[in-house]
Amino acid sequence: MNYARMGRSNAMVSRICLGTMHFGTSATKEESFRIMDKALDMGINFFDTANVYGRSAGHGTTEKIVGEWFKQGGGRREKVVLATKVYGQMTDEAAPNEERGISRYKIRKHCNDSLQRLATDHIDLYQVHHIDRTISGEEFWGTFEQLEREGKILYVGTSNFPGWGLTKFQSIAHQRGNIGIVSEQAQYNLLSRYPELEVIPAAQDSGIGLMPYMPLGGGLLTGKKRSEQGSRTAEVEKEYGLPIDQTKQLAQFSSLCSEIGEKEHVVAIAWVLANPAVYSAIVGARTVAHLDGLERAASISLSADVTSRLSEIFNINHGRPLGSGPAPEAFAW
Repeated sequence: MNYARMGRSNAMVSRICLGTMHFGTSATKEESFRIMDKALDMGINFFDTANVYGRSAGHGTTEKIVGEWFKQGGGRREKVVLATKVYGQMTDEAAPNEERGISRYKIRKHCNDSLQRLATDHIDLYQVHHIDRTISGEEFWGTFEQLEREGKILYVGTSNFPGWGLTKFQSIAHQRGNIGIVSEQAQYNLLSRYPELEVIPAAQDSGIGLMPYMPLGGGLLTGKKRSEQGSRTAEVEKEYGLPIDQTKQLAQFSSLCSEIGEKEHVVAIAWVLANPAVYSAIVGARTVAHLDGLERAASISLSADVTSRLSEIFNINHGRPLGSGPAPEAFAW
């Protein structure tokens, strides 16, 4: 397994991050334990979760499973760089201070709840799950700085932030003498290159590392046949708005992978990791078998010719690939 610095921080993490969203829903607790054991054996030391994961089984279910795994001992917690998130609603019914968004009141409460579920005294990377357009910079950073002083969190990260959001909150952090945002988590893959327009340039300019989620496009880039109704991939197509009719492109993609002797999921992840803004890619696993080939994806380098051909295949705008460069050049002169 290869390692890199966790964005703006000096902490080292595996270039593959284990995504735990399926724990407690698509993966049983027992299978989740096996996945985490295998990941650690493979050298994956970076785990990502969120307080809202496990919705159908109950809010916080995924964090509880991770916490129960830590409780087994064997240095598990000490070997893992742990990331979780705050923003979503953790109650079934609407209630004051529980709606989507963040506040000093909510962050402190949800942080303490996550620590209890995760059976740990600190969170290594505490991420804001989505941009809150109403919170002030003073409340945002005042809250996270206090949690840092208390030793409950080490670093602050974001997820699903626009470029202007990264720039705004990073500039405020620097004015306060704070290290600021070290990492941004965004959906980024061959079928979804939107971050190249604004998010990646803003992140690089602000010294923020990128950790993409869904590098496999929810399963579309694994070489599987057309997604079946009711499958996770079909859910992703609907939920995330990924292109539905990609039959020709995916066939060309599989052909190219076969030509160079690599599995589709290995090439898709390697392409994401090749971006200099990316330090780690999140791969969500539902079974132990889903971890196969991840070491290869973290170690290979795609040739310039292969990279060029991938861009040609996924030229989804039929003129210039959406996200073929930063804004405004990607869509204007």
